[in-house]
Amino acid sequence: MNLNSTRSLYAGADPVRARQVFKWTFGITLLIKLWLAAYFPMTGDEAFFYQWGVFPDWGYSDHPPMVGWLLFVLNSFSSHPLSLRFFTVLLWSLIALGLVDLLRRISPFQEGVAYWLGTLFLVLPFSLLLNLVTTDTPLIFFIFLSGYCFIRGTMSEKTLWYVGAGIFLGCALLSKYFAGLLAIAYFVYLCRSRRGWLNLIIIALCSAPLFAITVAFNAHHCWSNVMFNMINRNENASWSLYTVGEYVLMMIYLITPWVFLKLLRSGGMMVQRGAIVVLFLVPFSLFLLLSMEKTIGLHWVLGFMPFLFLFIGTCSSAEDLRKYTKWTAWFAVPHFLFLAALILLPTTMWKDYALHDDIIFHKEAKNIVAKLRKDLPPGATIMARAYTPAALLSYHADEYLPTFGQGKFHARQDDLLIDFKNYAGKTIRIFDRRAINPAELEPYFSSVTVHTMQLDGLTFWYADGKDFKYDVYRERILKTVANLYYRIPSFLPVYGCGFLERYDLPKPQ
Repeated sequence: MNLNSTRSLYAGADPVRARQVFKWTFGITLLIKLWLAAYFPMTGDEAFFYQWGVFPDWGYSDHPPMVGWLLFVLNSFSSHPLSLRFFTVLLWSLIALGLVDLLRRISPFQEGVAYWLGTLFLVLPFSLLLNLVTTDTPLIFFIFLSGYCFIRGTMSEKTLWYVGAGIFLGCALLSKYFAGLLAIAYFVYLCRSRRGWLNLIIIALCSAPLFAITVAFNAHHCWSNVMFNMINRNENASWSLYTVGEYVLMMIYLITPWVFLKLLRSGGMMVQRGAIVVLFLVPFSLFLLLSMEKTIGLHWVLGFMPFLFLFIGTCSSAEDLRKYTKWTAWFAVPHFLFLAALILLPTTMWKDYALHDDIIFHKEAKNIVAKLRKDLPPGATIMARAYTPAALLSYHADEYLPTFGQGKFHARQDDLLIDFKNYAGKTIRIFDRRAINPAELEPYFSSVTVHTMQLDGLTFWYADGKDFKYDVYRERILKTVANLYYRIPSFLPVYGCGFLERYDLPKPQ
């Protein structure tokens, strides 16, 4: 071994230097995330979930309530994007600290390895740049806390750690139903022994009371979460190898090609690290099976990524991780530059790209609200014809703006909050990003007038519908919504369904 390679190896293994690099990376990446969170425009999904914080409840149309509770707390400080995204900014940094702690406990004589793993995790594109607040924010946090307790439990066999794993699993289930994949992973690992079954029962007993909250909410609210996640969103699923290929390529991209190759070469160590491996291998394998019928979202898999990188840390040298960190940092640079360009460059720079219209809409949403409010007739209400513009305009208007029309299977929060009977006989101003055909709206009003507005060279449309005909809207829209999205399976006990009761609609058969 020559002198240069010896120095390089020592540089990677030196725990003092590794700790210093981790500290500097931790601080720099945190500053980058704070800047992105403060200046990146609010997205439609974020604005939609923001309303859950404005109207806190035990559950919501699409998902369990945890993100709504989180946003309620954050919004009590400020509705500025940085305040709403502040916990997301801290999320991956806290997880990096947790990974360092776990690896130092697993390999106490390889401190340099632990710090290089933490540094590698901090510069991954998804942990550095995904700072949006969504239902995945609390999900990822509680999945990691639950997995952390589970790993500590397998290392010490102390019951208290399994209690923690169960409590945090319950919190994860109150965030999003994908947490159920973690429960399956626990079952796969623990079902092999009598002691394992006892720990599994402890986890189940500690998580069940929290999960019961969302079960009770669903039973009294049309099983809206179940209808969305299990039925309505899956009706068009069909077998496809294309979606399998998409999933595999997405995973290689998220893990990075060099870490993915290391993962393949380290297959022999998976049995030795079973308690860690099961936490990512079981969910990712189930996602692979699911990908045969539908597209797997990038955000679906993020909650289980920390455990994969923890495994990589257990079978890599400090020098390996140092190299992966360097390559990953360079890999993250173009991602950061792209987001910085979206924030800093004038919108005219994007006029030849498909993103141009979206960029203008998100950056000009506040001005759109101001124009919609100008000359608004007394007693009139502003609405939009899709949930994304309705949510984004609601955020900038600082009031809830409903969605006019049938909508889709997702984002049906209006069904819980809005009573269209209250708008009978009133004027409704309806916004759309696309041209409005007045003939589509005329059945619901005595008269319809279409207008346009120009912002940064882009045209937006809105229509003033006078004397809203609620009875027609109920027959044509609300009944259709009921038939499409409220066919609750007969085996589910229904103790209340506000949407059907409010509009006196029969339960669809």
